[in-house]
Amino acid sequence: MWYLRRAPLEGASKDPIVTHSDQTRPLQARASGPLTGKVRVPGDKSISHRALILGALAVGETRISGLLEGEDVLNTAKSMQALGATVERTGDFAWKVQGVGVAGFAQPKAPLDFGNSGTGCRLVMGAVAGCPISAVFDGDASLRSRPMRRILDPLEKMGAKVISGSEGGRLPLTLQGARDPLPITYKTPVASAQIKSAVLLAGLAAPGTTTVIESEASRDHTELMLKHFGADITSTREGTHGRKIALVGQPELHGATVVVPADPSSAAFPIVAALIVEGSDVVLTDVMTNPLRTGLFTTLREMGGFIEESEVRGDAGEPMARLRVRASKLRGVVVPPERAPSMIDEYLVLAVAAAFAEGTTIMRGLQELRVKESDRLEATAAMLRVNGVKVEVSGDDLIVEGRGHVPGGGTVATHMDHRIAMSALVMGCASDQPVTVDDTAFIATSFPDFIPMMRSLGAEFS
Repeated sequence: MWYLRRAPLEGASKDPIVTHSDQTRPLQARASGPLTGKVRVPGDKSISHRALILGALAVGETRISGLLEGEDVLNTAKSMQALGATVERTGDFAWKVQGVGVAGFAQPKAPLDFGNSGTGCRLVMGAVAGCPISAVFDGDASLRSRPMRRILDPLEKMGAKVISGSEGGRLPLTLQGARDPLPITYKTPVASAQIKSAVLLAGLAAPGTTTVIESEASRDHTELMLKHFGADITSTREGTHGRKIALVGQPELHGATVVVPADPSSAAFPIVAALIVEGSDVVLTDVMTNPLRTGLFTTLREMGGFIEESEVRGDAGEPMARLRVRASKLRGVVVPPERAPSMIDEYLVLAVAAAFAEGTTIMRGLQELRVKESDRLEATAAMLRVNGVKVEVSGDDLIVEGRGHVPGGGTVATHMDHRIAMSALVMGCASDQPVTVDDTAFIATSFPDFIPMMRSLGAEFS
């Protein structure tokens, strides 16, 4: 089986940290023969971030296996070090964290640089908001352009303050944590695991109960992991699709063992590639199958895709399974808006599958795609158009006219967005003419060895 290998965290060994190059790395994908093989994609990014943060807020030692060693997660690990936790790489994807306890973060001596990672930045803002310290949050050009105000609003209600920042609450900004954080009841304006998680992480330091109400349930990784580390947290149904999460503050979290499952968002790329390349038969192991993360799998099956689950098991409340994927004739479908929270990062590669399907696919309610690493809604449409696919953006809906094949031949502008780059390369695996990507450097933020892994299955990238 093919596995990825990455370099360790700077300071954990003599090897340097892996970071993306300042130089662009164009790449071309062309139609290949059948994709075959057995692979394990990187560990889930959402779980990796949370394991490091909660390990740092716990008392005692946390051991993590299967950690994603991409730049986004390594930047979170470095921020935990800067805040006083001991973070050490002990082997391939194996890490150890010695925590400082709830509200125990120390004043960092330098800005916390999250590179391209909105998740790491926003979650750590929540954790810092409950501590009597100040910290400067910063990132790359892409992260500096992304909105933080909807994270900061509830944190300010809990007693944190923005001391300085760029227009609209953008980075770089200095956040002063609350000396006496207040528990709040907060209804999220949109279904966002990042908003919910930031409030809950700040609520760890507040006396009493902090409550988050969602009208649409977002991914529940933070709730499951908080429980795994010993927090008193409950989640109950709220309305038709929502959840009400209540966290009792000031617990003593204890160090835990965390096995990080393979990331379903990363698995999406070889899965779609296997579905659209004729004759393909690919197996992916240990893929997370949390129902709040598997909207893409549900949709692809509705489109006629063969995705078979077996060897189901779980760890820390997170289910995982072996997936077998075979090439399939796909058909257009309507994807309802309420499914968006369970597949928000996968719409880009779903649009690729839709382009190869027969008939029209309508993806509704994609407003969240406009505030990611790029305006992913417009960027996805541009990616398809430049390769001969008829596509329309109507409000917050994406409409793709599938014709069973993609002409290709275009050059895709990635806008420093790793998922656009990977989606375009997947499209090129089955298009009539090669697809060129203007820059693949940012793939390293989430899936460092995507290119060699795809080549190991038979993809032709040059």
